[in-house]
Amino acid sequence: MLNNKQKKFLRSQAHHLNPIFQVGKGGVNDHLITHIKEAIEVRELMKVTVLNNCVEDKHEVAEALATGASAELVQVIGKVIVLYKESKDNKTIVLP
Repeated sequence: MLNNKQKKFLRSQAHHLNPIFQVGKGGVNDHLITHIKEAIEVRELMKVTVLNNCVEDKHEVAEALATGASAELVQVIGKVIVLYKESKDNKTIVLP
């Protein structure tokens, strides 16, 4: 569980990142979660965009992605979700 200071730090680190994945009308599925797990292990911090044609609520999508990828939900702002998971092999982010 991240505290507020750590979330603020991660939000500042994620500001310049571009979203890697998009959730569309297909919603959250096992295929998407598998790819997010692989990418977050390498990057630790990533953004995901929820497209306008997604029928699910963006907060439900964020929770489903975070739970499925065993990651921490840092922020949902607009249609962008920020996820964090400490990497086992590629640790680059040091939390305060």
